[in-house]
Amino acid sequence: MNDTVALIETALNRAIRPGLSIVVPVYRGAATVERLVDALSDLNPAGGLEVVLVNDGSPDNSGEVCRGLLATARIPLIYIEHARNYGEHNAVMTGLRHASGDFVVTMDDDLQNPVEEVVKLYDHARLGGWDAVYTRYAVKQHTGWRNLGSRFANAVADRLLDKPKGLYLSSFRCMSAMVVGAVTRYSGPYPYVDGLIMQVTQHIDSIEVRHLPRLNGNSNYTLVRLVRLWLNLATSFSLAPLRLAIYAGLALSALGTIGAVATISEALFVHRTPSGWASTMVVLLLVSGVQSMILGVLGEYVGRTFLSANGKPQGTVREIRRNDAGLDRA
Repeated sequence: MNDTVALIETALNRAIRPGLSIVVPVYRGAATVERLVDALSDLNPAGGLEVVLVNDGSPDNSGEVCRGLLATARIPLIYIEHARNYGEHNAVMTGLRHASGDFVVTMDDDLQNPVEEVVKLYDHARLGGWDAVYTRYAVKQHTGWRNLGSRFANAVADRLLDKPKGLYLSSFRCMSAMVVGAVTRYSGPYPYVDGLIMQVTQHIDSIEVRHLPRLNGNSNYTLVRLVRLWLNLATSFSLAPLRLAIYAGLALSALGTIGAVATISEALFVHRTPSGWASTMVVLLLVSGVQSMILGVLGEYVGRTFLSANGKPQGTVREIRRNDAGLDRA
């Protein structure tokens, strides 16, 4: 009897489970999120779709706009509100936990990713049997410094993450339910979604899509936010910074040994003691600088470990709301 009930429940869950979930972190998106949801409503992906909006403590009236969409949206819509701003990757993690599709696409709320590319991305992952599919842009419509920052982050990821060489890490990506389930088991306060994906699978592909100019406002990624994102990448999923500190220490030790031998030799055989003030100061500044760098790297690891052990939340959800557009979906 229990087995029969379980089979019925599984069948019912499968019947209402969409083929595609779309997770959209919302931050200062009041001017664009309504247009985005309206455009997504016109899509017809295999198996149907749902949209998950995660308001990441946006200071504008994005929450009010999203709540209004619950009454007007023509597709299943889930609205989640963070109690404060935690960052894009934290918001994506919250959205992934509430997405129920066989595949999940993550995209920004700024309309720079053409909506028609969503089904193209989904179909490529679904029909090709890929665990994850990233997008790459022929021409990126970001500012010059933002493009430079993205190239730098990807170059660092090439060396720190176990990712396919040359793969461009984009926030417009598609993951299978298997990958989503594995990724969302991570509960640390500093998630980096791409690093988590690379830990789960290497069965990854990419496709080229269009990238549109930003219609409203400026990018939410400031230089400080990009640096924080790079720190998450570097310190949460790699020991490379610690190894770099070790190599720097070894190099300085070797340099110091050479200098000591040269100084002793000069004292023994040349019998002339140079003034050496400038060279001494250079060595002191060099050594102290590298020591400070090593201590900074260690401090970053220790601090993040301390905050994780203290239970710093990845994201605190204030409210979750759903519309009724999918109640009759079969």
